[in-house]
Amino acid sequence: MSTYVVVGAGPVGLETARLLGEDGHDVVLTSRGVGSIDLKQVRAVQADATDAGALARISRGADAIFMCAMAPYDRWPTDFFPIMEGVTRAAEMVSTKLIVLGNLYGYGANAKGQLRPDLPLDPTSRKGTVRTIMWQRALGAGVPAIEVRSSDYLGYGAVTYFSILALPSLLEAKPVTFLGNLDADHAWTFTKDVARTLVAASSYAGEWGRAFHVPSQHASPREIMRRTSAMLGKKLPEVSTYSHAQMDALGMHELVEMSYLFESPLIVDSSDSEAILGVSAQTIEVMIADTLREHI
Repeated sequence: MSTYVVVGAGPVGLETARLLGEDGHDVVLTSRGVGSIDLKQVRAVQADATDAGALARISRGADAIFMCAMAPYDRWPTDFFPIMEGVTRAAEMVSTKLIVLGNLYGYGANAKGQLRPDLPLDPTSRKGTVRTIMWQRALGAGVPAIEVRSSDYLGYGAVTYFSILALPSLLEAKPVTFLGNLDADHAWTFTKDVARTLVAASSYAGEWGRAFHVPSQHASPREIMRRTSAMLGKKLPEVSTYSHAQMDALGMHELVEMSYLFESPLIVDSSDSEAILGVSAQTIEVMIADTLREHI
């Protein structure tokens, strides 16, 4: 069996650690705020990912480090780079593989058609630029690196546009105001499928220095809201969208630059992950049920 270090104890990091432990591996789950963990073969260690030396000591002998840490959404340009540098430097110090949890922001608003993992990155937003630079740092490391890119999350504990803008109103059957084109198909990624893809990617036998997409399901925001309401035993309430001016006026500045993701279809090609890694997406019903786990 192998030894792994998972950096970041959010929904994806926690599930990644659980899967690895259930497979019989020794796992260290680390973050600044991680508490005691009751998971098979998983040990929780508090550490600051920006401290490469401390993380390297934790990671000594590890077969891979999973970079699942997050920075506050409004502080990505300042907070994410030190985290990525610490994790990457630690992987270099102990000569171990690096698996990075990323997203689709780096492709930018100009990408047309299906998003494939071999498309060049062409970010058109600050957050997309941050993600691109982070991946470039991993690629430039002296260790094998893979990035696993996900779309917008569904799943228990995930903090996303859906969970912030739509879910609270749907729970109370009140009118919802969301983003973009409510009827454009959109890729939705289950947090547990993200973890499964990360774990599968760690055993990839091909050439590293590449990306994989997490298998996702496609449905319009209106359809996701309709199915969520139905699962709650409620009718879909009135649904409308914010304009950019309204978002700015409400202080939702971080959403404005990313709203392009919802203004036209967002279709993700994950055929590589399905064929090579053997991972497939759970159904939308499973994703929504897990999102609502504490509410139904």
